Amino acid sequence: MAISIRPLASSPDIIAALSEILVETVANGGSVSFMHPLPVELASAFWTGSLAAADRGERIVLGALDGERLVATVTLLLDLPPNQPHRGEIAKMMTRLSHRHRGIASALLREAERIAIARGRTLLVLDTAVDEGASWLYERAGYQLAGIIPDYALMPHGGLTGTMVYWKRLMAEAG
Repeated sequence: MAISIRPLASSPDIIAALSEILVETVANGGSVSFMHPLPVELASAFWTGSLAAADRGERIVLGALDGERLVATVTLLLDLPPNQPHRGEIAKMMTRLSHRHRGIASALLREAERIAIARGRTLLVLDTAVDEGASWLYERAGYQLAGIIPDYALMPHGGLTGTMVYWKRLMAEAG
C-alpha cells in the first residue's frame, strides 16, 4: 500500500494515533522531549495542544499514513519571533518502528520543506540527539551541522546526551 502524507487536524482518532507513536518513540529511546515511561495521557495532552496550535496557524503537523494507519509524523513550527519571519523549525520527527527505513521520514521532510517554501520560509533549523538521533537522515537531506551542544537533554531512559543543531537554506523551485 502507498504512503500518503497530509496535514493533520485534531480528532480523537488522530490524537490517539499520534500519542501511540510518541509513546512508542520514547519507549524505544527517541529523544523527543519526554521521559520513559510516558503516560498516554501526557502524550495526548501534548498532541491536543500541538494540534490546537496548528489550528491557529502556528505550526503544521504532518502525518504519513499507510492506508488509514498513521505511521509517522513531523511538525513544521512557524510561530517564531517577529524578527524571524523567514525561518521555520522542524520538530517531532517520529516513525513507527514497523515503518522505519522505508523513506517515509525523508518524504515527510520534503513535504515540510515544500510547505515552508510556500509559506515564505527560506531557512529551516532542527536539532537531533547525538545519541540515537537521526543525523544521517538530515545530512542526507542537505542539512548542515551548525554544532553540537554537549549534555543538552536527558535521554528517555536516563543519561545526558548532546544535541546536534542543523540548518538548511530553502530555495523555491525554478519554473
